[in-house]
Amino acid sequence: MELQGSNILKFTAIISDAWKKILEKELNAPYFAEIGTFLESEYAAGRMVYPAMKDIFNAFNQTPYDEIKVVIIGQDPYHGKGQAHGLCFSVLAGIAFPPSLNNIFKEINNDLNIAIPANGDLTKWAKQGVFLLNTILTVVEGTPKSHDGMGWEKFTAAVIKKINEKGQPVVFLLWGKDAKEYSNLIDKKNHFILTASHPAAEVYGGNKGFFGCKHFSKTNEILKSIGNKPIDWSLN
Repeated sequence: MELQGSNILKFTAIISDAWKKILEKELNAPYFAEIGTFLESEYAAGRMVYPAMKDIFNAFNQTPYDEIKVVIIGQDPYHGKGQAHGLCFSVLAGIAFPPSLNNIFKEINNDLNIAIPANGDLTKWAKQGVFLLNTILTVVEGTPKSHDGMGWEKFTAAVIKKINEKGQPVVFLLWGKDAKEYSNLIDKKNHFILTASHPAAEVYGGNKGFFGCKHFSKTNEILKSIGNKPIDWSLN
């Protein structure tokens, strides 16, 4: 799917009506129209942009605002063919695990003794209230952070501010320097923040601070303490 004729309506049509209402101000802002225009220019130049347009707002469409219990903040989508589908850290069934996702599954195994799954599709988490948000929602194939500074960060900051307005406490998992920068948008008196290094920091050996963080069991303990159902982190 491609944008044509500066049709920003086609771009915003792929986000759920409930989220549209919540984000109406942002979706009608000039900077958001500029994101659409920028994506048009990327398509016009023949660049392969991930995820597919239908999946850009997949995190929003899988997890309604009122059902958010946990937020995991990623950076930008995976930039390999067939990997990204609009949920941070997630890949569709049949796609090899990228290093960061592999380390997430290792930590879950160590933390909760849950077997490493056969596939890396995190949709099951999203449907339980885990909002899997990248701070940049698109990327060019083979070029990480290629859409850095094009407006997405302003949009996702506004999204986090909206989640911060929820009366019901939310658990925010902030992994790595970029994600931790969003902590100043979160009311720590109402919500919970767990921080660790980025899962990818473990790739080159040694414990960089993600392994052993036990964020998955800690999240469930918090959810139970406030009367919420814990997350089933298993995927098998």
